[in-house]
Amino acid sequence: MKHAPYRAQFALVVLTMMADNIEHVISYWMVFQKFHSPALAGFAVLSHWLPYLAFSVAVGALADRFDPRRIIQCGMLLFITASAGWGVFFITDTLEMWSAMLLLVIHGCAGVLWTTPNQLLLYDLVGSPADLPSAVRLNAMARYLGVLVGPGVGGVIMLTMGPNHGIILNTLFYVPMVIWLFWAPMSAKGAMTGRIAVRGLADIIQTIRDIGTNRILTSMTILAGVTSFMIGNAYGPQMPNFANDLGHGDPGVSYSVLLAADAGGAFLAGFALEAWGKLKATPATAILLATLWCLSLLAFAAVPIYALAIVLLFAAGFFELSFNTMAQALVQLNAPPEIRGRVVGLYAMASLGMRTFSGITVGLVGSWIGIHWSLGLAAAVLLGFLLLLRQRTAGAK
Repeated sequence: MKHAPYRAQFALVVLTMMADNIEHVISYWMVFQKFHSPALAGFAVLSHWLPYLAFSVAVGALADRFDPRRIIQCGMLLFITASAGWGVFFITDTLEMWSAMLLLVIHGCAGVLWTTPNQLLLYDLVGSPADLPSAVRLNAMARYLGVLVGPGVGGVIMLTMGPNHGIILNTLFYVPMVIWLFWAPMSAKGAMTGRIAVRGLADIIQTIRDIGTNRILTSMTILAGVTSFMIGNAYGPQMPNFANDLGHGDPGVSYSVLLAADAGGAFLAGFALEAWGKLKATPATAILLATLWCLSLLAFAAVPIYALAIVLLFAAGFFELSFNTMAQALVQLNAPPEIRGRVVGLYAMASLGMRTFSGITVGLVGSWIGIHWSLGLAAAVLLGFLLLLRQRTAGAK
């Protein structure tokens, strides 16, 4: 936070993620009320994360080749398009299944266009590699702060303006990021890899080969991939169903509180890791934290008590931010500078793109056997994978 440009970026990431999650809160609630479809909630996960799976490495390569600030701005414009689209369909009461699916896809494409370039921009904002782990942690904390604030702000907007006009107002929250990026600092070194071509699938294959001998990069990429594949954040779109099943007062309020508990735990983790500063970033530690996250969600899926569910989601949020930011920092610090965008893009493909399949493991399977059983089963299988990965990476520093 001693770097002024980083402070500005931190505030704007919070604002952007707040807008992102206001859109989630309003759109998921309206879609749930209209269609009552667990399968559509599963599609929300698929459409949100499939672009990361398909395009993360390509976007990382583009950020190696072109100005990442312009790529982020394109993502912001797509976010604005999605929020405005929801507003039009809500106001005219013409929302159908196909239009909801289209807007969910647009929102997913917006996310992939800003995630990896934003990570690369951190190098220019903080300057020193020694400050990068803190920058990665705080950047993740900013995202979770937006998740924490989003449900509250979204709830107030829904109560005061209604979802129809509230979602239109939400488009304005993306504008400051678009404007700031015209003046955000960018070093000449940031464009030094611009001569490298973008080659689509070949980039993915080559990047996997390039990091194959680096145990830290491979283990953290596998960790990100397996946790995202089995669970990711697929329980988020299902939270209205969890709120209904837990049966505590008004379902809308219960829904917002559950979302806020998960985000609140992550926010506390950001502060704790920054203040304590003694938790050494190693692959073994990251896997241990991921295991604790998995156990928290396994317990959440099983408990019928609302208060205990809140505590478990708070713990899940704490451990999720902890292991994700540690893995992200290890990847960025160990990525070869000449292909940093591609390596970070590959990590984003694993961390975010593999969440595509959690829409199946938790969402679509949940429509057949129930969301509590699907989340619990996914967590149990993931726990076994994490134990195997811990054995595989024993000794990696």
